[in-house]
Amino acid sequence: MDATATATGGPQHLRALERANEVRLARAELKRRIADGQLPAADVILSSPWEAESMAVADVLMSQRRWGRTRARRFLAGIQMSETKTLGSMTERQRHAVALAIRETRSDVAVEAREPALSRA
Repeated sequence: MDATATATGGPQHLRALERANEVRLARAELKRRIADGQLPAADVILSSPWEAESMAVADVLMSQRRWGRTRARRFLAGIQMSETKTLGSMTERQRHAVALAIRETRSDVAVEAREPALSRA
């Protein structure tokens, strides 16, 4: 390898690192907004913003309050979707099905929170 190969590889490497940091920060902000309730996970899945294109659907689900790995796995198993499926690879039909299922699940949780005695009966 000569000096030319090294010189041209350096800036490209730095640009790649810059882009990776940009995506990482944008994803962190997206997850924060989902956790705070400012942005519903269903809306993120429907709109699939650029920072979420390569995110796994399980990561979006786990960004919600009270959603851990187990709950996300059970949810995705119920709709027969892999937890490693990326948002960018989902079809419109899949997006709508997942968003609808999330909204139904969220409304069930809200009912349980308001009426805990009734949901156990």
